[in-house]
Amino acid sequence: MIKLGQYNLLKVVKKVNFGLYLDGDQHGEILLPAKYADKSTAPGDEIEVFVYLDSDDRIIATTLKPKACVGECAYLKVVQTNRVGAFLDWGLPKDLLVPFSEQQKPLQKGYSYAVYIYLDEASQRIAASSRLENYLSSDGGAFKAKQVVELMIYAKSDLGFKAIVNGTHLGQLYENEVFRKLHYGERLPGYIRQIRADGRIDLSLYRAAHLARGQLADEILAHLKANDGVSRLTDKSPPQAIYDTFGISKAVYKKALGLLYKNRQIKIEKDKLTLL
Repeated sequence: MIKLGQYNLLKVVKKVNFGLYLDGDQHGEILLPAKYADKSTAPGDEIEVFVYLDSDDRIIATTLKPKACVGECAYLKVVQTNRVGAFLDWGLPKDLLVPFSEQQKPLQKGYSYAVYIYLDEASQRIAASSRLENYLSSDGGAFKAKQVVELMIYAKSDLGFKAIVNGTHLGQLYENEVFRKLHYGERLPGYIRQIRADGRIDLSLYRAAHLARGQLADEILAHLKANDGVSRLTDKSPPQAIYDTFGISKAVYKKALGLLYKNRQIKIEKDKLTLL
């Protein structure tokens, strides 16, 4: 069964001078224009294509890769607005519509926004919404504290930053626990800090300190051994450099260094660490 707004593996039915016709099952034959087709492809071959509606609302295939599929979130730029809504660049010739009714606030040309891509069942048109709470869950019942997750930063809140969790849920990062600059649309690993009594998800960019102390000490030793016993990441290094290497805050890193120093496993100097 063909899935609009998704990648599909389809069989070539026939080859014509303007492209390939693919077996679209319930949708009949679907055209893959010649400019997207490999000249060596022949009838009977199977190829992976993305299937969507063109500007005339006809089902069409392409080998171009959109920035996201139906059921996914993406951070996309508005390239045009009109009386119908806002149109986003999602990497295909036909821009992606965000209807006015699906805009959390009016989207402006030239700005980028986090959106969820959906298939309108009535019209079979692919569209997007910035009303993420209508499509993503805030109930963290499926997660556990300390679980590793994939985050996408999408908004600022009074408490800190809002993030999309694993592309399916919404969660909260707290300002006083963020030790690096974050950007809207940025994707990065994170952790489930806790599931609150109301079911909402609190997030962290850093592993829990009691976990990090022991594990991090071992990682620092491994890092030193892999670099001939010397590291330039000291207790004076920028928080971003520490996070990029170990995924933890500078405060946790300093505690791990203190443990290693106390155990006489490392020597701490102004500009380097040395393995003893």
